Amino acid sequence: MPSKPADSPRSPRTADRALALPDTWAATPLTVVMPTYNEAGNLPGMADALMGLELAGLRLLVVDDSSPDGTGDIAEEYVRRFGADRIGVLHRAGKEGLGRAYAAGMSRAVADGARYVLQMDADGSHPVAKVPQMLGVALATGAGVTIGSRYVQGGTLSDAWGAHRRLLSRWANAYAGTILGTRVRDITGGFNLWREDTLRAIDLASVDSAGYSFQVEMKYRALRRGHGVVEIPIHFEDRTVGESKMNLMVQLESVAMPWKLRARAR
Repeated sequence: MPSKPADSPRSPRTADRALALPDTWAATPLTVVMPTYNEAGNLPGMADALMGLELAGLRLLVVDDSSPDGTGDIAEEYVRRFGADRIGVLHRAGKEGLGRAYAAGMSRAVADGARYVLQMDADGSHPVAKVPQMLGVALATGAGVTIGSRYVQGGTLSDAWGAHRRLLSRWANAYAGTILGTRVRDITGGFNLWREDTLRAIDLASVDSAGYSFQVEMKYRALRRGHGVVEIPIHFEDRTVGESKMNLMVQLESVAMPWKLRARAR
């Protein structure tokens, strides 16, 4: 059975310092939903970092789509190491898209009693140290969605991102935001903390997006239902291990989805 790699590729940003929350806030039931497909080189570092946070109410739910590299087995090792009350694994039969994986994991988290549910990538691009701050902001403001944003003041991108990739990302945000008429600066971002009642109002079972457009559809649905959105700045890192899951079909869905959502709203 696979075990934790001897060469852990890259730890999440160790220079960042996690905010210390009051004990009552730190005990808030929070489930981090982390979809995985061939993330054996990244999952151990992310799981260790999350388990190291001073958040007594935090639980990690790994949603693995039958990764051929044994990611699901590594996740099960972490369940045995930390206990099922701290880490769980949802094994799925195969790849159905990032959006489907998130919807399945978030539905499970809400059913299991999470008060807040955090979307987080397994590749190390989202800073673990920001999790307490996002929870603190959500509790202080009552926001239905708290976004770890690349594009509000103070947000930064990895130096590994070239000019073309930066331009494409900003264009995608402007494109979706303009079509849907929102003021969310990082509507395509995937580092989002959801309040439980916001997820129930959205109705995860009815979300159409299979790929990355899930991020846009979810935020738009929350706004349409009157749930507040707050954005806080983050540094977005680039993955150094594994491959991006973006493909042509995912890109085409992302282009079409804002128009579909606008048409339905009318």
